[in-house]
Amino acid sequence: MKCENYFSVQYPITLYPDPDGGYVAEIQDLPGCLTQGEAIEETIKNINEARELWLETAFDLGDNIPLPKY
Repeated sequence: MKCENYFSVQYPITLYPDPDGGYVAEIQDLPGCLTQGEAIEETIKNINEARELWLETAFDLGDNIPLPKY
């Protein structure tokens, strides 16, 4: 499977309000894949960028890339 094929996989995103303002987003199926933003739209954009970087890095290193549990 090519790395780009993983980009179309729909990983669930969890959004949390940050007590200091803004939001935190996490993809629990991709350990350590999280980010933050001031607005929801910015946070979603950031988590999508983080997801792609996570997938590219794991692919390049030959690491296991999990599929979503749900």
